[in-house]
Amino acid sequence: MRILGLDYGDKTVGVAITDELGFTAQPVTTVVRERSSKLRKTYQELEKIIEQYSVEKIVVGMPYNMDGSEGERTEKTRAFISELSRRTGLEFIEVDERLTTVEADEVLQDMGVPASERKAYIDKIAAAIILKSYLNTLE
Repeated sequence: MRILGLDYGDKTVGVAITDELGFTAQPVTTVVRERSSKLRKTYQELEKIIEQYSVEKIVVGMPYNMDGSEGERTEKTRAFISELSRRTGLEFIEVDERLTTVEADEVLQDMGVPASERKAYIDKIAAAIILKSYLNTLE
């Protein structure tokens, strides 16, 4: 069973996928859009990925505030999930994503990726971290 992991942001969506057995999470891509309100192409790209990998379930990072409360970003993420769910009919699981971007930046730094190049990788690495944190709850 393949599970998709998403790190939804204002202008990007980081994408990660499990292996066919559902044990590991690998970064796939970052879907970029010019404006936060232009989501049609984003949904289409994600639908292609879902079909390509025969995805059965989607894990989405929820951007809770540091105190655990919900804010505007959480509302936007839920609206995104609602529309993608309507379009795909797949099950969605919400995972706390607090500090995943910081963790992704540390991973890239440890790998020796220069700060000027990290932006190209950070969202898909964050998506893999979100997906891996979900997989860890299954063990």
